[in-house]
Amino acid sequence: MGSAVVLYTWLVRGHLHPMVQLAGRLAIHGVPVTVAIADVPSSSDSLNTVARLSASYPSVSFHLLPPATAARSGDEADPDADPFITLIADLRATNPELVAFVRSLPSVKALVLDFFCGCALDAAEELGLPAYLFFTSGASALAAYLHIPVMHPDVPFGDMGRSLLHFPGVHPVPASDLPEVLLLGPHNEQYKATIGLFQQLPRAKGILANTFEWLEPRAVKAIEEGSPRPGEPLPRLFCVGPLVGEERGGEGKQHECLTWLDAQPARSVVFVCFGSASSVAAEQLREIAAGLERSGHAFLWAVRAPVAPDADSTKRFEGRGEAALEALLPEGFLERTRGRGLVVATWAPQVEVLRHAATGAFVTHCGWNSTLEAVTAGVPMVCWPMYAEQRLNKVFVAEGMRIGAVMEGYDGAMVKAEEVEAKVRLVMESEQGKELREGTAATKDMAAAAMEIGGSSTAAFIDFVNSLEISTHD
Repeated sequence: MGSAVVLYTWLVRGHLHPMVQLAGRLAIHGVPVTVAIADVPSSSDSLNTVARLSASYPSVSFHLLPPATAARSGDEADPDADPFITLIADLRATNPELVAFVRSLPSVKALVLDFFCGCALDAAEELGLPAYLFFTSGASALAAYLHIPVMHPDVPFGDMGRSLLHFPGVHPVPASDLPEVLLLGPHNEQYKATIGLFQQLPRAKGILANTFEWLEPRAVKAIEEGSPRPGEPLPRLFCVGPLVGEERGGEGKQHECLTWLDAQPARSVVFVCFGSASSVAAEQLREIAAGLERSGHAFLWAVRAPVAPDADSTKRFEGRGEAALEALLPEGFLERTRGRGLVVATWAPQVEVLRHAATGAFVTHCGWNSTLEAVTAGVPMVCWPMYAEQRLNKVFVAEGMRIGAVMEGYDGAMVKAEEVEAKVRLVMESEQGKELREGTAATKDMAAAAMEIGGSSTAAFIDFVNSLEISTHD
């Protein structure tokens, strides 16, 4: 049996994982599906990652495309090249491999491309196939990204500071909270490449967003009813989220932190985790430790080994060994907080931790996957954005949805221990914290309702499958 739909993404968890969740949903609906993965940035663990996915999702086919640097005529990579530009170039260079792979499959009727793989819209045209884009963030960010290409010739984002930007359907956004690449100015190559990604969005037949209508109603309505360019219709929007799921492929043994959580009172633990691609400097780790210790609250903290201060931005995606906790944290910290706190090196099973009854707050970088995981678990957030669209998500979570508080100082050199302590106490002890908990509880219920039979996201997903015009019984 061939693959009716090929999903195309790249080998970074924040994009790969939601695409796999999408593939799983398609398979449940009887759609033959293959996930093609660009090996960017190339990793020695790439083959193992694909093998684990194949074992965990037997109803989905997986295929790792050759490393893009090899696809670029065998030229050696320029060590001085901008890493972001190299990433985009590598993804574009993978188009021939994608075309060849799709042509090797029978019965392919459509492509679904990760937003960052928008250059593969050219590959879809070459193949004569309809192409959809999968936007792994929310509708509010999408609404902003659709308008930025129209605005950018006349709006110097990098010179605006905290001045507010007004996008249709979106809570006002300080210009300084745009993705940092948009603050570099129109002559910067990263800026140009990013605008190019945004300009690809209207070319798709449809856009799937990992969100649900109740969560972002104004943004969804603005996208559905308006267009940044009069007379130029936008692709149809399908809100198919929240696509959230546990990591699969483990050995079946419960992680030590879940056993520890089992012994804690309900809603008593502050979970601190900055995702799979973020880390903070050693000095900042010590400030966090001091703040958590002073707060008096129980905490579970996943510490990722910091990268070198002068490392380029792509280093965040590389695998690292376990953090040397004793050396990184204040002297005596682990002993003084033993029992009340648990620090784990590198990784914790985030979805399971957030859904645990003992978890009462989540200090997060506001990556959209983490945001949705908190939403579906009903856990209020302390927003500490770090890169990409996370500062935008911070605005939407704290000011638009009102299900989180902001860690002040995130945009400076250092968040002080006093601020960490204050925000932990705010969420765990104050009247405002109570309101946040009530808000997240309601949001959790609406997220579940969206994914039920007859729910808005299930209906949107069925509409998307029907738009593919394929038989699910081939």
